[in-house]
Amino acid sequence: MDYKELDMSTYARRAHFDYFRSLAYPYVGVTVNVDITDLVRKAKEEELPFFLSLCYCVAQAANAVPEFRQRIHGDGIIQYDWCQTSHTVALEDGTYCYCPLESDMSFRDYLPRAREAQELARQQRSLTDGEDGDSLLFISSVPYISYTALVQPAPFPADSNPRITWGKYFAQGDRYLLPLSVLCHHALVDGLHISRFYDTLDMVLSSLFS
Repeated sequence: MDYKELDMSTYARRAHFDYFRSLAYPYVGVTVNVDITDLVRKAKEEELPFFLSLCYCVAQAANAVPEFRQRIHGDGIIQYDWCQTSHTVALEDGTYCYCPLESDMSFRDYLPRAREAQELARQQRSLTDGEDGDSLLFISSVPYISYTALVQPAPFPADSNPRITWGKYFAQGDRYLLPLSVLCHHALVDGLHISRFYDTLDMVLSSLFS
């Protein structure tokens, strides 16, 4: 994956970067109920795969926020041009595997490739993320429950990949809402950047499915 190194001498968040890297748990995260009414309607009408459709939208929104494409590299920061997703795929024995997935393309081109990648992942049953794990956005779901908060496991030492997870959607009046959680390394991402992700996700969902 192509990336550039940021100039730390002019990086505006240098003090924040140094501070949050020193913490034992350097992550920041929130859970937001996202309106997916148009996606639910379109998925039913056109028999679209719900998870893969939402995964595409999440990938577009995350990549639109530069901070979600940044990773800690030594004492500096690199910024990828585009980040693939790696999502969990449920297996018949109740476990799961990982599926790296490219989404830098149109939704029409993405769907058949995503279906093929997911089927290949089921056959390979891999729990590794490929050669360049730093470039990935980690995606998972808990489709069995509609939760209000989520605590995610994180490695030690800390990595800097964003983690995006969603639960079971639910009806509220005539709308469908979905709890969607974001966890990011605070040395790279603040609440402002997370809010930009959610705002962009709303726009992507609206433009694709309204």
